[in-house]
Amino acid sequence: MKTAHNRRRYPRRTAQFSAKYTAKEGTYRDLVKDIGPGGVFVSTRRKMVQGRTINLQIPILVFDKRLSLMGTVVRCDAAGFAMRFDKPIDEKIFFSGDGGQTCAEDSLVSEALKN
Repeated sequence: MKTAHNRRRYPRRTAQFSAKYTAKEGTYRDLVKDIGPGGVFVSTRRKMVQGRTINLQIPILVFDKRLSLMGTVVRCDAAGFAMRFDKPIDEKIFFSGDGGQTCAEDSLVSEALKN
């Protein structure tokens, strides 16, 4: 039996930071539990509908701005929801060549400035 993790096109890394997101139901702030180039898992008690379009805003503290990412809810459960980004983020932002951990803020800033 395949698990959700095995079906992912991109790997994810454990994370823990607050992010703001907007869906049809409203705008909320909850904790991101993992993130990767192709998507994110948001820990929340709110019920999100599978297939719902979401705008996720990740804080970039250096410039007091947010990286805005559009995506779709692909899985929901009691722990939260998984969102697949419409356009994957460059993997270099998340994974350094030395097997590093989650993305550095300066990498997120570089990506945000490209858009």
